Amino acid sequence: MDTAVPAPDAETPPPQVWPSLRARDARALIRFLADAFGFQEVVVYGEGDVVAHAELAWPEGGGVMLGSDRPEPGGSDVWPGRPGGFTAYVVTADPDAVHARAVAAGARITTALHETDYGSRDFAAADPEGNRWYFGTYPGSPRPAAG
Repeated sequence: MDTAVPAPDAETPPPQVWPSLRARDARALIRFLADAFGFQEVVVYGEGDVVAHAELAWPEGGGVMLGSDRPEPGGSDVWPGRPGGFTAYVVTADPDAVHARAVAAGARITTALHETDYGSRDFAAADPEGNRWYFGTYPGSPRPAAG
């Protein structure tokens, strides 16, 4: 198996995997994720308190989608995600700055800033819905070359 690392100038494709979550108060969660962590609101569809669909971009790449927790049409429960049951690892070049921003916004830090045994600087925080957000410098292992 070839495990060559792509050239650093190779263009990164746009996100094709979107972690998604549901929220009891999606509009408040969107504000929190922007204020506390620095996510950027891209689009929000919905009326009143209900968010049918929202996309938040992470400034360093990728993003998340979210919406209000609500009954599905016809009473079916096709969405297995529940508020507070989401966990994500978000790569950042500056976890200290994200940590300072999170603390200033009143985020509950669940794991203090620390160095991991695999060379990352990480911390974790909970959002008001109870979801866990881990931030750190570990970008994942290099992807195998296409072929």
